[in-house]
Amino acid sequence: MVPHELEGSFRAHHGLVFRTAYRITGNAADAEDVLQTVFLRLLRRGVQADAMENEKSYLRRAAINAALDIVRARQSDRTVELTDLPADPAQDVAPELRPALARALAQLKPQSAEIFALRFLEGFSNPQIARMLGISQVLVAVIVHRTRQQLRKELGSYRHRQ
Repeated sequence: MVPHELEGSFRAHHGLVFRTAYRITGNAADAEDVLQTVFLRLLRRGVQADAMENEKSYLRRAAINAALDIVRARQSDRTVELTDLPADPAQDVAPELRPALARALAQLKPQSAEIFALRFLEGFSNPQIARMLGISQVLVAVIVHRTRQQLRKELGSYRHRQ
């Protein structure tokens, strides 16, 4: 990608990439790291904006994958993260659910984690996800169903504490 094209893409889509990453990582510092990673990868690969079939979809998927990489790396390093505090604690009903969900998502296969994030964190419908990923709606529905079952098992201990 040419630097002026990269700048235009960044200006147009940095919020989308940041929000997507924040929903998965749960903190602003990691979301900023994802933002930087996604656009640096574009620059290094020399991807032309007009060569991308759907720039927003590509950037959203790149943000999901980079955010999941950070969550997985954090788990393998066994580091303790400092998370941002919500502006209004009443809005964050279950603050311990976010890290538990992030850990559970990191255990999923990449395609399952991506589809779950698109469906439940980004709010896309199954038909939209199928178009984005170039797969059938039936496959999306099956993966969503199986992923929800797997996450229910992973988060079972959390649910029983409530």
